[in-house]
Amino acid sequence: MSQLFDFLFGQYADYNPIHVWLEIIAVIFGFLSVWYSKQNKIWVFPTGMISTAIFVYLLLKWELLGDMMINGYYFIMSVYGWYIWTRKVDATHVTPISRTTSKEKKQSIAIFVATLVFVYAVYTVFDKWTSWTAYVDTVTTAIFFVGMWLMAKRKIENWIYWIIGDIISVPLYFYKGFTFTSFQYLLFTFIAIAGYLAWKKHLNNNPSTL
Repeated sequence: MSQLFDFLFGQYADYNPIHVWLEIIAVIFGFLSVWYSKQNKIWVFPTGMISTAIFVYLLLKWELLGDMMINGYYFIMSVYGWYIWTRKVDATHVTPISRTTSKEKKQSIAIFVATLVFVYAVYTVFDKWTSWTAYVDTVTTAIFFVGMWLMAKRKIENWIYWIIGDIISVPLYFYKGFTFTSFQYLLFTFIAIAGYLAWKKHLNNNPSTL
């Protein structure tokens, strides 16, 4: 048992205890954010903002620029999403769950490509192409940027991006030595699948929003 514990959490031996507890708190609020998103509740944004703010601080400390940019972007998009989700489209209704339009699909591709170029430039400037994980970070950053943008606009396709990005992130974060965050993404994967099914059911029961 001790060997298993050391394998999973041994990398935290040299960490500042405050940083370990901050990571745990960020993971808890991150879990709550994804859960509220599945439930289509506005609390997805304030809980997500707490989680991402903590992660921005931690990732800056750990010099993980790609991950830090993802979380900084999440924070900004949470503010935007909070506004979109509460904006009334008429006298009594707020922005509904819907599918992406043809224009939004093109915008998603543009965001994905632009993010790849941006992260590549940042990693080049700061000389971060020192491991294969940097290349994976570039792709996952682009995936999550699109996913967060679509979630802020309440588009069901956001879950597809989250599922793909979460699956990649589970082994990636474990390899980097952040076991708690790896477990978080494992939980995120299952919640994202459930979220997609829940939103799809909602759309099927409300055909006017398709």
